[in-house]
Amino acid sequence: MNLSNAPSKSPPDPTNVEAPSGKDADYENFPVGSFLLPARLRPHIHCFYAFARAIDDVADSNTLSADEKIERLNYFAKAVSGDAAGPAGYEKGQAMHASLAATGVTTQHCLDLIDAFKQDCVQTRYTSWDDLMHYCIRSAAPVGRYLLDVHGCDPKGYVQSDALCNALQVINHLQDCQDDYRTLDRVYLPGDWMAEEGVTVEALDGSEVRPELRRVLDRCIAASIELMVTARPLAARLSDRRLAMESAIIVRIADALLVKLAVEDPLAGRVALAKPAYLSCAVRGAFMGMIGRP
Repeated sequence: MNLSNAPSKSPPDPTNVEAPSGKDADYENFPVGSFLLPARLRPHIHCFYAFARAIDDVADSNTLSADEKIERLNYFAKAVSGDAAGPAGYEKGQAMHASLAATGVTTQHCLDLIDAFKQDCVQTRYTSWDDLMHYCIRSAAPVGRYLLDVHGCDPKGYVQSDALCNALQVINHLQDCQDDYRTLDRVYLPGDWMAEEGVTVEALDGSEVRPELRRVLDRCIAASIELMVTARPLAARLSDRRLAMESAIIVRIADALLVKLAVEDPLAGRVALAKPAYLSCAVRGAFMGMIGRP
C-alpha cells in the first residue's frame, strides 16, 4: 500500500474525481457557516466545508479501493498546497488554496484532515480511547482551528476548540456506529473497552444495543462529557462575538446529543435532535454566547 504523498503517474478521470455521498450541511450536527458569522468570511467558511466534505466523501467511498482513495487525497493535498500544475478535477482543493491565501490561514488544517482521511482508507479499528483521540485531533479538531484562525482569534483557544470538535466527532461515530460497520467495516469504538466488556464488533449489526455494548457506548459518552467540560468555556474566551455565539450554540447541541445518546438506541435509528430541540439550542446558545463574553 502506497501511503506516501506522491500521486501515481496516471491521475484519475477529472470528471469522476469526487465521490459524493449525498451528505450536506443538513446532515451535520452543527451549523455550517450560518448567518451569525461575518458575511465577509462566510464564502471562505463555505469553501472550507466544501473542501472537507469532498475529501471526506472520497475516504468514505465504498466503490473506490484504498489505493484509489489515497491517490485522490494526495492530489487534493497538492492542490491545496498550490500545485497549479496538478490534474483537473481538484477544483475544490484549488479554491481552498486561493481562500487560504486570501485569509492568511495556514494550509496545515487542510493537510491534517487529509492525513486523517488517508488513515481511514487503511485503518478500521482503534485500540484505545487515546488511539481514537489521536485520529480525532486530525479529523475533527482542524475544523475548529480553522474557524478560530479565519476569525483572527487567539490560538490559545485551540484547547477548548479541540475538545469540542473531538467530542462532536465521537458523537457522530456513536450516531453512525452501525452504518459505519455495515458499509465500511469501520469501528470507532475503543477496542480495549470492547474487550473488557466482552463485546465483539458483530454486536453493531444487531437490531438493538445489548447490555455489554451499551456499557461501551456509555464509556464513550462519559469520556465525551469530560471533553465538554474542557470545551464549555470556549465562547467566553473568543474575541469575535459572532463566533462566540455560534460556538455556544454548538456546545448546547453537543450536550443535548450526549443526553439523547445516553438514553436512546443508536442501532434502532440515528439519534438526532428534533427541529424544536435544535432551535432551542440555537436560541439559548446564541444568548449565552452573546452575554457570556468578557
